[in-house]
Amino acid sequence: LGRTRFRRPVLEDNVVNAKAGCLYPNNARMLAEARSKGFQNALVADAMGNVAESATANIFMVRDGEVSTPIANGTFLAGITRARHMTNLAAAGTPVQEKVLSFRDFEEADEVFMSGNMNKITPVTEFDGRNYQVGPVTRQVREMYWDWALSEKA
Repeated sequence: LGRTRFRRPVLEDNVVNAKAGCLYPNNARMLAEARSKGFQNALVADAMGNVAESATANIFMVRDGEVSTPIANGTFLAGITRARHMTNLAAAGTPVQEKVLSFRDFEEADEVFMSGNMNKITPVTEFDGRNYQVGPVTRQVREMYWDWALSEKA
């Protein structure tokens, strides 16, 4: 992941809490900028400068065993896969903290992963030169998701 100068709009300016908002051109600009810097995706700020998500998926971070994700503040679509990961983690005794997160928080994270309908869970191995390993929480989230998805409960 790399940073992008492009930000998520606010709900008053665009429909950002649904896929119907036609945000794809903005996402394309974010991805193009990230790729021009050698990254595959971009970590995106909301209008206030706090981390919202990646250009293509919701984002989670782990630090000292605590899992956090940006609070759904109306600047991004809080996806159903994101909600599933939060439910699975809570059931396993690891509640996810929804809170305001900065780029610095991600620089200091132990693990980072993206969550989306297409890839379900994607480990992040680099953010702006900071390298991560695919850690135990990310592996647990992946295992819990697929256990749920392949069960008769899904």
